[in-house]
Amino acid sequence: MIDRSGLADFLRRRRELLHPADVGLPDGVRRRTPGLRRDEVAQLAGMSADYYARLEQCRGANPSEPIVASLARALRCDLDERDHLFHLAGLAPPMRRAGRHIRPGLISLADRLTDVPVSICTDLHEVLWQNALAEIVLGRRDQQAGHGRIAWRWFTDPQARDRFLEEDRPRHSLALVNDLRATYSRRAGDDDVVELVHGLLKRSAEFRELWERHEVAVRRFDRKRFVHPEVGVLHLTCEVLFTPEADLKMLAFFPTEGTGTREKLDLLRVIGTQDFRTSL
Repeated sequence: MIDRSGLADFLRRRRELLHPADVGLPDGVRRRTPGLRRDEVAQLAGMSADYYARLEQCRGANPSEPIVASLARALRCDLDERDHLFHLAGLAPPMRRAGRHIRPGLISLADRLTDVPVSICTDLHEVLWQNALAEIVLGRRDQQAGHGRIAWRWFTDPQARDRFLEEDRPRHSLALVNDLRATYSRRAGDDDVVELVHGLLKRSAEFRELWERHEVAVRRFDRKRFVHPEVGVLHLTCEVLFTPEADLKMLAFFPTEGTGTREKLDLLRVIGTQDFRTSL
């Protein structure tokens, strides 16, 4: 059962312990109270400020598991604090494998890479966190239709390929399948892995043909070309950093030298970020 007063108190106290710089936000104007504002936590967690305010006021609907997980990330909770937050919300905490929980240190590292797109995802290619520039280049996470995992959208929704040059798409398909094969082997029998693979085998002939090759390769480095409607083709070098558990990975997209992409990213940081923040 949800502990509304305990949940409200924990959220408020965690919020007051954080400084804007801790979560990659500017200090802005002088603050009358310590810590983050409610609207800032709501923005970081991907929810409305009104919904978050009701949680701190012991009101509103019971939060779901994704909502609580988002709040734990926004408030930089460690695993013990995350589990406590789930208990207060009347929910069973996730398994202690890295899973969907991003350690505060990893987000702090990602927050400092403001001049390149950065994304944090699970070993099944489900995006959990992106910085503002990644939202502009890769697409906003909350606007991505269908199943939340990149591999699922890639093989079931043709629009998921719009940001890639047509001649690059077969190579990207193969890389996704080979990387997923490695996860499938490492976590054989886990329900989430089996569900994703078997679902794709039923839905996509292309996935089925590539899967039957039985090729495996963990993707640690890649070169990608993204098509952006405002600045054209972006040539990016992707470096993949893994957590010790290998359940989470951080993807940092650096401009490939000699392609003019650095200047395009700088332009998007000015123009695109303004548009992105206006739409929140």
